[in-house]
Amino acid sequence: MAEAADIQGASPAPVRRRWLRRAIVLLAGTPVMAALVYSPAPEAQAVQATGVDVQLTSMTPAAPVKGDTLTISGTVVNTGSETINDAHIGLRVGPALADRSSIDEAAERNGFRAGADPGEIDPAYAVKIASLPSKVRQEFTLAVPVNKLELDKDGVYQLGVSLSGATESRPSEQVLGIKRTFLPWQPEAASKRSQITYAWPLISTTRVTAETGSDELQTPVFLDDSLADELKAGGRLEQMVSLGKDLPITWVIDPDLLYSVDAMTKGYRVRSPGGKPVQGKNKAVAEQWLSSLEAAVQGKKVVALPFADPDLASLAHHGKDVSGTLGQLRPATDKAKQAVETVLHVTASTDFSWPVDGAIDPSIVNVATSAGAHNVLTRSDSLVESGALGYTPSAARPIGAGTTAVVADADLSTAFEGDMLNAGSSTLAVQRFLAHSLALNLQKTDEQRSFVVAPQRTPTVSQVQSMAAAVRGLQAGRWTQPGDLEAAAAAKPDPGAATQVPGAGQYPEALRKQELPVSAFEKIRTTQTTLDHFKVILAAPDRVEIPFGNTTNREMSTSWRGRPEEARLYRDQVQEYLIGLTEKVKVIPKSDATLSGHSATIPVSVQNSLVQDVHNLVLRVKSANPTRLMFGDSGQAEQQVTVQGDHTQTFKFPANANASGPVEVTAQLFTKDGVPYGKERRFTVEATEITPTVMLVIAGGVLLLVLAGIKMYASRKRVAARAAAEESTQPSDESPDTGPQSTEGSGTGETVDR
Repeated sequence: MAEAADIQGASPAPVRRRWLRRAIVLLAGTPVMAALVYSPAPEAQAVQATGVDVQLTSMTPAAPVKGDTLTISGTVVNTGSETINDAHIGLRVGPALADRSSIDEAAERNGFRAGADPGEIDPAYAVKIASLPSKVRQEFTLAVPVNKLELDKDGVYQLGVSLSGATESRPSEQVLGIKRTFLPWQPEAASKRSQITYAWPLISTTRVTAETGSDELQTPVFLDDSLADELKAGGRLEQMVSLGKDLPITWVIDPDLLYSVDAMTKGYRVRSPGGKPVQGKNKAVAEQWLSSLEAAVQGKKVVALPFADPDLASLAHHGKDVSGTLGQLRPATDKAKQAVETVLHVTASTDFSWPVDGAIDPSIVNVATSAGAHNVLTRSDSLVESGALGYTPSAARPIGAGTTAVVADADLSTAFEGDMLNAGSSTLAVQRFLAHSLALNLQKTDEQRSFVVAPQRTPTVSQVQSMAAAVRGLQAGRWTQPGDLEAAAAAKPDPGAATQVPGAGQYPEALRKQELPVSAFEKIRTTQTTLDHFKVILAAPDRVEIPFGNTTNREMSTSWRGRPEEARLYRDQVQEYLIGLTEKVKVIPKSDATLSGHSATIPVSVQNSLVQDVHNLVLRVKSANPTRLMFGDSGQAEQQVTVQGDHTQTFKFPANANASGPVEVTAQLFTKDGVPYGKERRFTVEATEITPTVMLVIAGGVLLLVLAGIKMYASRKRVAARAAAEESTQPSDESPDTGPQSTEGSGTGETVDR
């Protein structure tokens, strides 16, 4: 990036005069102070650099105006082994820095350098410390009226806060520690102000699994309950919302986060060590966060990334050649718009894609735009300027085929990537951010320009707080005015700005090492193929298509970068769960059977343990030896299969035996397009051949049975006739003897029964 332009806005003469005045004051004040300005020996400088650790914990106002009092608070720690005596903490103000490169150079310098570091301002504003023992920490506050700083013209000034003192081994006063920061000075509103767009990312890691409950709402199952920690008061996402709601920002949202939190508000379950998911306990936390976010985005610009924030670089470098992979991007974009409108009730732009760290090459651009986005959010350390312009051009750069590269400023975007837990680090980062923003506006060009800040995707709590402090520092609007991403993308591009997308060889190797491998996309394709075969048999395919479709997007998420083992485990669990569902529809294993006779039916049962009905299946049975055992007129037969949820149904297949002996039979389910479904079942049918001789024997046996029956019937008739004749010869007044008759009748009946 070209940063050669002078941002001081004044001739060198006033600066030299100001330096001269300060030197005279210092020389007249004390000989010791003069010694500080002119010449500690190099070896003494090394000792001074490590003698005292100076930290600046706050600086207010961050960008003062005339009449303000600059207040700087901090701490000093004696890191040496000797007590420091007669010490004081003073403020040093240097000349306005020439350009943005000078800001970076000053920020990276350590230790006091005579000649390079300016002298102290009026000693009356110094803080005196009579004694500072070894390893002791001392707090301090400097309060200096701005008019005492002798600030000349608008620009970025280097400030130094130093501790000077003496030790037993070095009795002469010397600078023992210094910390540098920056003072942006633009007391009046500039006639030409830059537009600054700050992208405020609401993105988190993947937490929702493919598992759902069997209830009507299909209650989702989360990997864990850690998302609630980010949503709670003081959590990362809570801070993003509570601080962002009052800032002029563009919300950049992963819709998967919205769906995840929305699912929590309706009841959710969490995986447990025991295996069975347990009920989630943070429904109220999710409701509160979602309500706060909905209020915060009203009237603000919202950009929705494709669902689950897919890793565009991984897709471009490893996934595009795996069939079906790029086809997931368009549905991800469609889901994004719907999610924001459904959950937050605002309209979001889906015309932006955001590769990791804004790093691009031609293949990434092609993939980024394949989902319909026309704007690719990149960064100035990827699409680099040649320096010929002498200033930083606006963010919008046409890169061909109707695509605009929206180039975020690298220095502003990476300003808060470090550890901001330390108040000193945060304060320095904020001042450096403000310094760069002013330096941009003071570059020599007549055109009003538009700049974009695209910070890290998932800033920590302390980083979020530092980001918010920096944006608040710009709200006075003296050299910037707020913009939004859509306006930045639509701004008139500078005709001299770089538009050449860097080649694949320029893509950062550190980022390439974090990408999803080809094997990841192959596994995703396998899961998708399994899903495609599964959903065609379902009466309500949406119950699996929606959750698994979302999960496919999650498997490609940028959030897996740097976590290869966790990503692999997630993909494996998705596939295992899907296979488990498909196995709930199966042919029940069957024991061997014996087929006696020329024809019979063979039953085969299909079990459906899903909660919904299945259809569009064909059950096919096949004989391994059709000459011995046939189904119909051939060696196989099939039937259409429809089974209600949580039911088992038996299907009967007529079979014909042509010869005796065992025959292996297979039973297999197929989808309607002929793809095998589930495991095939094998069982043996023992076929018995029925010959004419056997038939004659059977016929003879039947004939004998018939003849025996006739003989028994005739015998019974004779007995009955004889009994009737005897009864008719007895006197009429004699009672019948029923006992023997009854007994005989009984005996005759038992014989028949038998």
